Amino acid sequence: MTRIVIIGGGPGGYEAALVGAQLGAEVTVVDCDGLGGASVLTDCVPSKTLIATAEVMTTFDSSYEELGIIVADDTPHIEQAARVVGVDLGKVNRRVKRLALAQSHDITASVTRAGAKVMRGRGKLGGPQGIDGTRDVIVTAADGTETILTADAVLIATGGTPREIPDAQPDGERILNWTQVYDLDELPEELIVVGSGVTGAEFAGAYQALGSRVTLVSSRDRVLPGEDPDAAAVLEDVFRRRGMNVVGRSRAESAKRVGDRVEVTLSDGRVLTGTHCLMAVGAIPNTRNMNLEESGVRLKDSGHIWTDKVSRTSAPGVYAAGDVTGVFALASVAAMQGRIAMYHFLGDAVAPLNLKTVSSNVFTDPEIATVGYTQADVDAGKIDARVVKLPLLRNPRAKMQGIRDGFVKMFCRPGTGIVVGGVVVSPRASELIHPISIAVDNNLTVEQIANAFTVYPSLSGSIAEVARQLHTRKAGGEA
Repeated sequence: MTRIVIIGGGPGGYEAALVGAQLGAEVTVVDCDGLGGASVLTDCVPSKTLIATAEVMTTFDSSYEELGIIVADDTPHIEQAARVVGVDLGKVNRRVKRLALAQSHDITASVTRAGAKVMRGRGKLGGPQGIDGTRDVIVTAADGTETILTADAVLIATGGTPREIPDAQPDGERILNWTQVYDLDELPEELIVVGSGVTGAEFAGAYQALGSRVTLVSSRDRVLPGEDPDAAAVLEDVFRRRGMNVVGRSRAESAKRVGDRVEVTLSDGRVLTGTHCLMAVGAIPNTRNMNLEESGVRLKDSGHIWTDKVSRTSAPGVYAAGDVTGVFALASVAAMQGRIAMYHFLGDAVAPLNLKTVSSNVFTDPEIATVGYTQADVDAGKIDARVVKLPLLRNPRAKMQGIRDGFVKMFCRPGTGIVVGGVVVSPRASELIHPISIAVDNNLTVEQIANAFTVYPSLSGSIAEVARQLHTRKAGGEA
């Protein structure tokens, strides 16, 4: 029987384990924290659970008056502008942790039920491939005892950890990374979020909705510099309109505690103060002390593992998946890389990873969902495409729900009308992007999308409307 050892139990690891076991291999997953990895225990599942509470708060605060909802309370008339709805952060965080553990236990049950074995400990490669083509994996348990596993193939899926600035070390109390925020029992009164990428923007928006006064520090010209510029502009406008202090073109050099407060010093000498600071400055891959290069695994300058489109590394019989590869830091991509690795090694039919069909979402309010080619690709001349953007303000369902911000944007090839990308900015954009994702993955045309029935009224009607506008321009021969 083919023996496979998977180091790391995140989405890349456990999804690979399911496939390997289903295809008849003897699979062992080596994991030290619990199956699901950071995605389930400290990142995706916890943060989106926190955001779910924040989303309810935002929806209520921003639209209850317009929708005619009356809130009866005993707030004195002179203080009626005060917040009516509050949040118990300790209770929220206890729910976050409970759901994360439950999800981890469910994943473990699924993996073991499929026939794979789960082994607690830290794994590393034992050196170059043996004469017989096998590899050793050394597993170190919590008590220091070592076990050597022999494998025909190894998958490395060890993920990443929060990057730290030397002069801004998290203490878990006032200066935090994104794995530590769930230990807070009280809502930060004044939160400084350093980093305006996806993680920083999501937490900044969530804590502002929960009731914190938030300052978001961005080293770039705008928030979410890696996202669609139109989408990022909408979100930054929403942030500012809701009272967030967005500090652009400013790099944080240090963060230190001063009593019960935190001082964040920027590169231009300015000092920001708050009760708490969240450092969201990226992640580094967990590739250290794993004997990788000594075993023939090539690393990039960033420390990520080099892989090809079927998840192979430079070492025969060694594959890698997930954040450790530095491809896309998405659970869905990690899972696909892990599955592809197993299909490839075990000789099943497999298609190489195609990043131009990956859909992703930023869980802010409004959400930002994207798939396929981007505005940056079009502007840089990487692809010739027509673009139409339709504001949600024109959508009847959006008007009914009090949705003011957002749009649907779609890219298609001139001549053929084949859909090559799209952006949705709206509540639940993560759900609305799916029809565009299907179109991109299956080379559907704007005509096919335009001719499909949509419910009236619905937000998805804007997707069909954008397709109709693109089809009309194609038919009219416009450039």
